[in-house]
Amino acid sequence: MKSYASFGIVLIVVAVIAFAYQGISYTTREKVVDLGPLQMTTEKTRTLPLPPIVGAVALVGGIVLLVMGSKKR
Repeated sequence: MKSYASFGIVLIVVAVIAFAYQGISYTTREKVVDLGPLQMTTEKTRTLPLPPIVGAVALVGGIVLLVMGSKKR
């Protein structure tokens, strides 16, 4: 019964983070020019979008698990 409540709280925290950040950004390096000793690279920032529906599903799931954990007493 405690595992439902714990997992529910974790899902609610994930939902809040998903609503706050709206996506995960990361930077990659790509080689542009490679002419012997001359090398040029560029950094590109890319974003992996995190739709709000993911946060909503996590929030609803967390609330359901909290309710289930409290009813099992």
